[in-house]
Parts: sequence; structure tokens; C-alpha cells
Amino acid sequence: MKYSLKIYPIKAFEDNYIWVLHQGRQVVVVDPGEAVPVLEFLKKENLELSAVLVTHHHGDHTGGIHDLVHAFPDRKIKVYGPANENIPYLSEPLLGDEKIRVEGIEMDFEILSIPGHTRGHLAYYGKHIGSTGSLFCGDTLFGAGCGRLFEGTPYQMQSSLAKIASLPPQTLCYCAHEYTLSNLHFAIVIEPQNLEIQNRIKQTQESRKHGEATVPFALEGELLTNPFLRWDSPEVRLAASERLGHKAIDPVEIFAAIRQWKDIFK
Repeated sequence: MKYSLKIYPIKAFEDNYIWVLHQGRQVVVVDPGEAVPVLEFLKKENLELSAVLVTHHHGDHTGGIHDLVHAFPDRKIKVYGPANENIPYLSEPLLGDEKIRVEGIEMDFEILSIPGHTRGHLAYYGKHIGSTGSLFCGDTLFGAGCGRLFEGTPYQMQSSLAKIASLPPQTLCYCAHEYTLSNLHFAIVIEPQNLEIQNRIKQTQESRKHGEATVPFALEGELLTNPFLRWDSPEVRLAASERLGHKAIDPVEIFAAIRQWKDIFK
């Protein structure tokens, strides 16, 4: 019997999402910051863990790996992650540009190196027969936003976001946090005349009022509403220029100005 691939969010901490991909009884988990909710899900659905995909080393993405690996002592759980970051139980180190097939699910992944949030941050771009592409992007791209620059440079982050922006517009983006509404409140300050942002705020408020997740989201919507992908927008350029006190043209300079602004935005 051929099983279809399913992707589920598991809530963790205050606003994290742990992503679970499963086909049949085999499960791949992305960025398990906590083990307990994952183990509860596996037990409830009678599923088995096959592998773990990690985007970067922060504890809210890796804290559950130890307990997950030890919960299946008879299985060799493969842990994929950045080769140049400290990832617990890392068995499959990756640098970017690799192509992998993870045991248990029929999805081929292209590994994207997207430094900026951390120095070795990765994204997993998966393609499944008959479906749109799925991007597991950790803390690099958020709904209407992007991650902070903890270890990387503005040049690295803008280049990483440009790499994501070049993917097919139908790509579904599975980020690791529920930040969309707060990010939109910043986006509308940058582009107050952007009708797409105005409409997305209304839609997102309605979704959150009913406790619905705003992730995954399509990349094509981000290209219309996310200021960190819109360095070519005249309004974004103007906002960056006013912030800097001179005319901003370079995409990296524009991105850096907007990102620094977001860091202190309330």
C-alpha cells in the first residue's frame, strides 16, 4: 500500500513549531526543541521515528534530540544538520548543496546553506511527487519577517533570503515560529500603502483569533508582503533611506537598515 506524505506541526514552548513528516509509520522530525510533545504524538499515532533534520544549533531547535534518540534504542536514528555547528548526536553533517533522501519518506531534499541567523544555518527544500515544494527554513525566513543576525552579517542574511526568494513562488515555507502577526505590524510601518500587507493583517488576525497557525505560508505571498524580501520596493527603499539619512540603493544596505530597525521596534 502506498501512503501519502503528511506534514504536521507540533507546538512547543511559547511559539515554536516542530514539524513532523510521515508516510506510513515512518516519521521525520524537523527542529525538535522538545522531546515530550513529539513522543506523545508518535505514541498516539503509533508511529516510529526515522530521522531528525536540524536547521541550526539553538536550543529551542535541538533540545529534544537526546531524548528522541534514546527513546528508540533499537533503531539508529539519523540526525542531519550543519557540519560546522554543535548539533547533538549529529550523524549526517551537511554544508549545503547536497541532495539527500531520508529513510521512511518519499521526498528528496536539496540542502540550502543560508547563514545569517547562525553561521551554519541550513534549509531543507523538499520535493514530493505531485506536490509543491516544501521549505523547512528554521529561523531564517518567518511569515512577513526574518530572523535576527546572531552570528552572521547583513550580507550573508540578505544573500540567504535572496536564495530563498529565487525558489518557485508556490513553495510552502515551514518556519519554526509563530511570529507572523507581530511581523506584519512592522511591515505595515515600512510600507503603509501596501494593500497586500493590509489584507494579510486582517486575514492573520482572523486566523489567530481562532487559534489557527499562520504557517506554512506560500513564498509568493512573502514576496508581496515581507519587507526583508522587498529591497527593490520603492517604499522599502524610501523607509531605509529615511532611517539611514541618505539614499539607499544597495540591497544589503537596505536590508541592514530595515533589520536594525526591526531589532528595536515595539
